[in-house]
Order: sequence, then structure tokens, then C-alpha cells
Amino acid sequence: MKIVVTGASRGIGYELVKVLSKNEANTIFAVSRNEQQLELLKKDCSNQNVITITCDLSKELSIISLLNNLKKHTTSIDALVNNAGAIINKPFSEISKSEFDYIYNVNVFSVIRLMQGILPLMEEKQKSHVVNISSMGGFQGSSKFAGLSVYSSSKAALACLTECMVEEFKDRNIAFNCLALGAVQTEMLNEAFPGYKAPISASEMATYISDFVTNAHKTMNGKIIPVSLSNP
Repeated sequence: MKIVVTGASRGIGYELVKVLSKNEANTIFAVSRNEQQLELLKKDCSNQNVITITCDLSKELSIISLLNNLKKHTTSIDALVNNAGAIINKPFSEISKSEFDYIYNVNVFSVIRLMQGILPLMEEKQKSHVVNISSMGGFQGSSKFAGLSVYSSSKAALACLTECMVEEFKDRNIAFNCLALGAVQTEMLNEAFPGYKAPISASEMATYISDFVTNAHKTMNGKIIPVSLSNP
């Protein structure tokens, strides 16, 4: 499979690329704005089937460059994992417009731009898969946390967008699913909740997501799936 993974320089994205690269039949396009970490990731992978692409997903011109770069390497994509995310833990009344714009640019608008650019590369003869990585914070009916209004609402938008894509592309051989992740021990979690210890490691979650990306589209479409050890 030819798989695009965003947010690949740390946390779940980093570990996901490592897991996917173990299958020599896969070609993984690892995307992040951190070029140095991408180089470390490439060295950390067991096989030479990882292509790194530097991109700042908060900037439209950078995304255009990413799409052009991607098309230089391949004419088709089998799976897109929209894993990149940004978070801010701040009272709603204190959040600036620039902070609000940044979170939504990374968590929502970049996903829209990437799908618009990559969906035409999705093969119609063999079913392909788009997996959006959301959060339990954006899952309807789940517990919410003060300070995470912008982050959680952006992840809720991602879940609804997934369902809309199913209807938009119902005549195409593409499945769209969304994973609403609970607490995972990552750098992002530590930024939001310093000192909190999650029950699941980034590598454990990456193993689950890897199997989901490569197999779930055969049996499901348009699903928003909570992946958490705790109740909402």
C-alpha cells in the first residue's frame, strides 16, 4: 500500500510510520514540518520504504507544495491518515483569533485541503481508505474539559466531515472512517496535561491504527469509532 501519514515527527504518527514500514510492500509518505525529526524517523525505520516530505500544515502554500511533491513520487495513493494535530489548553475567553485560526488550520482546514488534493489519486479499482484521527474530546456525549474548547470543537468538526465525505464520494471506491482517541501518552498530551500518565503508549495505539488503516475499510465506512479505555 501507498500510505500518507501526517504528523509523523512525533507521538502516534512517528510510531505509526515505524509499524507500517515493517511491511516491505508498503510505501509510506511521512509528513511533518520538523525536517530533523523526519530524518531521525527515516533512520529509525527497519526498511527503506519511507519517503519524508516537509510541510507546515497551518500554511496553504506549504500544503500546495506537499501535494506537488507527492505527485512527483507517485500517481496513486491507497490510504491517507490525517493524524497531525495542534492543541491549546486555555480559557475560552482568553483565546486569541490567531490561536483559534492556527488550531483550526491544522486540525480541520489542512485535512480538507489534503483530501481535495489526494482523493483524485485514490485508485478506483482497489478500495482505498481515508482515516481521520479525532479525539474523545470531540466525540458527542463524551466528558469535556475546560480549556480545550477550540481543540475539542475542531476534532468534532473532523468527525462530522468524515460522515459527509461518505455521502460525497459514495460512487467512488473510497472508505472514510474516523478514530476518536482517548488519552495516549504523547508529547501533545503532556502539553495539555503536564504530569498526567495515560494508560496507552503511542506505540500501542500505533499498532492498533496500523491494522485499522490497512484492513478496516474492507468492512466499514463512515464510522466514528471511540478508541478509549474509559467511558465517555
